[in-house]
Amino acid sequence: MVPEAEMRILTVYAHPEPKSFCRAVLEQFTRGLEDAGHTSEVIDLYAMGFDPVLRTRDFYNWLPDDNAPDVVEKLVKERVLTPDASRLQRLVTWWLFRNKSPQEIVTVLRKRGPNDVRVHQEKVARAQALAFISPVWFVGFPAILKGWIERVFTLGFAFSLTSEGWRGDIRGRIPLLKHDKALIINTTIFNEAAYQAGLSEAMRRLIDEFTLQYPGIRTVQHEYFYAVNMADEQTLRGYLERAYLLGKELTTPALVPSPERRTA
Repeated sequence: MVPEAEMRILTVYAHPEPKSFCRAVLEQFTRGLEDAGHTSEVIDLYAMGFDPVLRTRDFYNWLPDDNAPDVVEKLVKERVLTPDASRLQRLVTWWLFRNKSPQEIVTVLRKRGPNDVRVHQEKVARAQALAFISPVWFVGFPAILKGWIERVFTLGFAFSLTSEGWRGDIRGRIPLLKHDKALIINTTIFNEAAYQAGLSEAMRRLIDEFTLQYPGIRTVQHEYFYAVNMADEQTLRGYLERAYLLGKELTTPALVPSPERRTA
């Protein structure tokens, strides 16, 4: 029997420089996971050339579902069974969707979503916990990681919307993710004082809460390795030791107290 503490971890990594300190953090974190017996998989977004840009192909992944039947009916009427379509378009539409309800039509359309997103969603769905490792750029994730979230955490996969949600009520969002935990490790340019003055609060609201907890992830832990560009050797070594422990003790965060922060 597999021990209860062992988990399947998916790490999403975003840094363009293969010799960066961020890469060393990833390696130490992954080593900690493996030493703890966890199953670890890494998605290296830059190495794989992930396309973070939402395009027309992604439209199918953002269609309303059966939590908003009136919105589904409106969309099908206005965007699929359009009265101003050409005769040929109407014939093709009739042939594809004859005898189907609006919800059945949307279900068919959803299957046309891009394959690269589907592959990543399958990886996310298999994982019990997620980790994100990246630098902080402009008080947030790098564009490639932000784009990964926008393309992968789609409607019907990461969350759903009620009819009220589609009409603007933020309380109409339905969480669909079931992960036990997400861990974020960010390297920064600025020191801890800058983050305590407001930067970390901004990131907590946008990333920890809205991006991860709102779709259903139970616990979000956010770790910062401050001012790494000009940090001394002892500070960097301490950050790498911390990264290892964060991996090794991922399921028992209470056993990994944060060390006294050093600014550089």
